[in-house]
Amino acid sequence: MMEFLQKLKISGGVNLSNLRPSRTDSQERTTNFTSPSSPKHDSKEEVSPLPPRGSPAAKKMKILLVIDSPDTDWAKIFKGRQLHGGVYDVRVEQAQFADLNLASYSDSGTMVDIQVYREGTVVVRSFRPDFVLVRQSVRGVGPKEDYRNILLGLQFGNVPSVNSLTSIYNFAEKPWVFAQLIQLQKRLGKDEFPLVEQAYYPNYKEMLITPKFPVVVKVGHANGGYGKVCVHNHRSFQDIASIVALTDTYATTEPFIAGKCDVRIQKIGTHYRAFKRTSISDNWKTNTGSAVLEEIAITDRYKKWVDECSQLFGGGLDIMCVEVIVGKDNKDYIIEVNDTAMRLFSDTQDEDQRRIADLVIARMEKEYPPTLEPRTATGAALTGAFTSLKFFSVAGAFKVIGGPGAPKVSEGATKTEKKKNGLFSGFID
Repeated sequence: MMEFLQKLKISGGVNLSNLRPSRTDSQERTTNFTSPSSPKHDSKEEVSPLPPRGSPAAKKMKILLVIDSPDTDWAKIFKGRQLHGGVYDVRVEQAQFADLNLASYSDSGTMVDIQVYREGTVVVRSFRPDFVLVRQSVRGVGPKEDYRNILLGLQFGNVPSVNSLTSIYNFAEKPWVFAQLIQLQKRLGKDEFPLVEQAYYPNYKEMLITPKFPVVVKVGHANGGYGKVCVHNHRSFQDIASIVALTDTYATTEPFIAGKCDVRIQKIGTHYRAFKRTSISDNWKTNTGSAVLEEIAITDRYKKWVDECSQLFGGGLDIMCVEVIVGKDNKDYIIEVNDTAMRLFSDTQDEDQRRIADLVIARMEKEYPPTLEPRTATGAALTGAFTSLKFFSVAGAFKVIGGPGAPKVSEGATKTEKKKNGLFSGFID
């Protein structure tokens, strides 16, 4: 083996004296801003060499960026998770949209910065995410809570995600989603897909024709019951129109349905659940206030609704739900579809979070297939030196299987050097 390496060094094939163990991008860019009174670490510890890639001491690692509120500890949920039975470890970096910043490059991907406060200290971490799990709405209540610029950066860097970044971007405007549901109803029929009727006004000036009252007016894009008002007469409708004028946004109206209960059908990967919520408060919003929650059976009708809606915008809706109101006439009315930011109910929250983790791991394994690498530092160096050769580990040795035009290695190859056409085959001690 030493003779072989010496030949390589003399021939200029590889400069062994210049080989250095490399650091991961996240380790190179991790920055800690501490107060002046904080104790300083020994400089020798800071520059201590790390184990080389491919060695047992430093497995390959994939970085999963989870965009969610700190109420859920996703690092704990993903603890111990690996890809392909241990080929890759998974490291979780979690932050909210408000704590994220990034820069994307066409040749090197996306670099994400996370700024968090811990015990009065600003901690900044920089890394290149290999995968993204989005569990937070890309748009909030006000204009300052619009994080589509972050979403664009992730898409620019071609970062794979759950849900797909394309579907998340399309869900940033509710009328845009409802337009797709209208097309779905036209294809399936009103009986098969009972979508609630809705009217769209691009601005307050068009809110002149009074609809049949009572109606629910939804101002702009909002979640969680924000911007929704129940209007009972034309005078109140004109008052709401004046408020829409101040917001400088669009509005939609739909008939008010006296609900007996509301149903939510959710889908996580290939798993389905259905919940019935019966309000016990005086609020006209069936999904707001105190309610009795009950998990109900998934019917073929419910499953069809979810499956059809999960194919919107070309698919990619791995985490989503369909919201339905059951009127006092016992008829179903589909009112909206929510995507990856859907809220999980506390009774089944832990199980659903584990299902989301299983889904993410499965998607990451498809995105990053397993690879075999040399087990020694010298093998790792040789792997990087030869672009025309492929190495893999066999009981601590290396098998050179050659590049284009190289002879095939027979099954009975012995541990001897064989040179054919300038390439090596067989085992090298």
